[in-house]
Amino acid sequence: MSIDTAPRTSGGPVRHAERALAPDLARGSMLLIIALANVAGVVFAGEPGLDTTPEGADRGLNFLLFELVHARGYPVFAVMFGYGIVQLARRQDASGATPKQVRSVLLRRNVWLVVFGFAHATLLYYGDFLGAYGIVGIVMTLVLLRRGDKFHRIALVLWALSAVEILVVGAILVSRLLGGSDGSAPLPSGHVDSLAAPDYFASMLDRLSEWPMHTVTVVPFIIIAWLGMWAARRRILEEPARHKTLLTWTAVCGLGVAIVGGLPAALVSAGWLHVDDSTTGLMLLLHGGSGMFAGPGYVAIFGLIALRVTRPGPVIGGLSALGQRSLSGYLFQSMAWLILLAPFTLALGDRFSSPTVTGLIIAVAVWLVSVLIARLLDRRKQAGPAEIALRRLTYGPRG
Repeated sequence: MSIDTAPRTSGGPVRHAERALAPDLARGSMLLIIALANVAGVVFAGEPGLDTTPEGADRGLNFLLFELVHARGYPVFAVMFGYGIVQLARRQDASGATPKQVRSVLLRRNVWLVVFGFAHATLLYYGDFLGAYGIVGIVMTLVLLRRGDKFHRIALVLWALSAVEILVVGAILVSRLLGGSDGSAPLPSGHVDSLAAPDYFASMLDRLSEWPMHTVTVVPFIIIAWLGMWAARRRILEEPARHKTLLTWTAVCGLGVAIVGGLPAALVSAGWLHVDDSTTGLMLLLHGGSGMFAGPGYVAIFGLIALRVTRPGPVIGGLSALGQRSLSGYLFQSMAWLILLAPFTLALGDRFSSPTVTGLIIAVAVWLVSVLIARLLDRRKQAGPAEIALRRLTYGPRG
């Protein structure tokens, strides 16, 4: 049974370029959002990472992080993960593999992702998502991949129910604010022991205990990955011209929900709104729930950008090259945080007046370096080291 349900369209070189560009552009760009989100957590050893007593420019940076980054980066990752499962299965189908062989390849790949995630969390960074997505990938391969269109519409129903939930939480929050909710409670930020550990061995032991619980909390993101699978079955990013209206509405509505839903928490994080403890908890609930809509919103924007590109230049080419090596780019970031920001290494976050500014500069710089490295590898027709390792483990030495 084929998963290729979208109608074929005719098209010349431009349409072919669109199919190749948009998914890679989305993956490369999402790594910047992930870098900005993760670096704040590393600098402040908390989740979400924020300066609870911001001054001056840090107030505005906190505001922007909560509006555009925190709880808004990994939904992009999740959408593209689900999209990638269908892309990989489609390539296997085209090569003549049977459904059983395709399933075997996907299961091996996702099992190895869990192994990668365990190693990543143990050695580098507690906030690993690879293990959770490996688990999600196994479930999606076994339960969702070969289902028909009617079954996949359940994903849209679940998103509609999530939107209703956000509206209800938002209404309760507005009612509470209008009724008066005076206080001076900061947004709660959970302390992460491994990020404040005094030495590497202690941080590794902390990560071994933190990773399982973090992974469990991420697995429910399957609803976001399922939307990516639904989109991939219709080649929405490969053929953005056919889906321009859908992409436009998704960008406007998705980011609109994320921005409006994140506004109360963003105002509190900046110190521009003061409420009590119970209200801040409700704000974080709304912030996290609305953040999932940023995933399809951001992805839709990348699709619209790809639609306008007829010949990728250095910038788009670099982002696309990083997207093709997104696993390596993701792991590269974690190595950078360990070397540059850990208390027992360079600890750059504590060496300057504003940890927030320092962290964001480092995040952008690390991401730019990964773009340049990916571009160099692309010119040499070389995959990223993590992609090479995962491919050989999945397909064997000749894969």
